[in-house]
Amino acid sequence: MKLDQFLKFQGVTLTGGQAKHLIQSGFVAVNGDIETRRGRQLSVGDIVTVEDESFEVQLEPDPESYE
Repeated sequence: MKLDQFLKFQGVTLTGGQAKHLIQSGFVAVNGDIETRRGRQLSVGDIVTVEDESFEVQLEPDPESYE
């Protein structure tokens, strides 16, 4: 799953545009490192942190459900 999709899936953002802005502004970290690529591919076990909240990628959802 891509980072921007994950943020929408977790309810951090409502739209892809909001996710893009949050990521490109440097407010999102993956495994402790700031990530500015919204298309960053996430793997099970990755930790995504937005401000003070962290989320663990647990399952690989069906990618067709995000098109």
